[in-house]
Amino acid sequence: MSEQHPTEDLEDLYETAPCGYVSISPNGRIVKANRTLANWLGWDPGKLPGRSIHEILTVGGRIAVETHLAPLLRMQGHVHEIALDLLTADGEKIPTIANAAEKRGSGSEHLFTRLTLFKAVDRRTYERSLLEAQVRAEAESKAQREAAVVREQFMAVLGHDLRNPLAATAAGVRMLQQREQLSARGHSILAEMENSLARASGLVDDVLDLARGRLGGGLVINRNADAPLTPVLEQVIAEIRAIAPDHRIDARVAIEEPVFCDRPRLAQLASNLLANAATHGSTDQPIRLSAATEGDSFVLSVANDGGPIPEEVRSRLFQPFFRGDARPSRNGLGLGLFIASEIAKAHDGTLSVSSTTAQTRFTFTMPNAEPHLN
Repeated sequence: MSEQHPTEDLEDLYETAPCGYVSISPNGRIVKANRTLANWLGWDPGKLPGRSIHEILTVGGRIAVETHLAPLLRMQGHVHEIALDLLTADGEKIPTIANAAEKRGSGSEHLFTRLTLFKAVDRRTYERSLLEAQVRAEAESKAQREAAVVREQFMAVLGHDLRNPLAATAAGVRMLQQREQLSARGHSILAEMENSLARASGLVDDVLDLARGRLGGGLVINRNADAPLTPVLEQVIAEIRAIAPDHRIDARVAIEEPVFCDRPRLAQLASNLLANAATHGSTDQPIRLSAATEGDSFVLSVANDGGPIPEEVRSRLFQPFFRGDARPSRNGLGLGLFIASEIAKAHDGTLSVSSTTAQTRFTFTMPNAEPHLN
């Protein structure tokens, strides 16, 4: 014996459905509305038919109907999920999501527009909160960008203003070394002061390069082939040998001159890479520098032995102020590799790193040709 199910009351289903139903004539008059919608609006269900649909819409709802819903209905005969704000008899707003479809006769004449309305108070509140959160995030991001610009401007001004007293102090040290009778202890102190001044000047230069890169859209370089690059690199190698006597530097420079580049900037790049290798590399094995022209490219690499750089550190090596090894003995701002990468970019080149248990190698590659002007 089959189970008997109660018959659904279609009239009751229409009138008390958990959504609002309304049918509208082609001239915008309400033809029929269910009791659910009338209850939402605070209207007597018998008084809604014959009224203009605009009477139960907010100003925004009317605009949505005229500019969005009606044109889409004319083009495709149906519309889904349109935000529509209703207006109660007391003037309160009810946010809804509406689906609409046209009812047409046998001759395709427009008979009614049928709307199904779902309350969307929670959904619209959620959407507004998302929008407000986005606005707040954009405002915070803008404030952070502005603060970053101010910081970088401050660094640029500070770095520029520090150059004069450093230069004056360095000049005084040189005068004492050349013109005054000093004890061995005095010469030693002046030598230490000279080294400290050179280090301070280098830090100032790094800060100024950072500020130029951030505020000016990248480092400005002057590329030409007016002089050879080889002696410039040889001078850099000699300087690092003097600064880091515990490290042996094996250099192979095989450059077919001329090289189209900014020579002081390439000297800075090479110096930063060699200094980084001396700081982090093992003293048991030499630092290996190679510089050569290969076809239409110039390639410079610096390799050292030591422990491999972890992947999570390698991915951040070229970020400003990042120091993979933050031990107190490793002094510096963490700008050397960042500035080296900026110099590479300014030369339309790349600076990459590879690191294994055998060695760590930084490789700079750039096109060795003067760009053609269109």
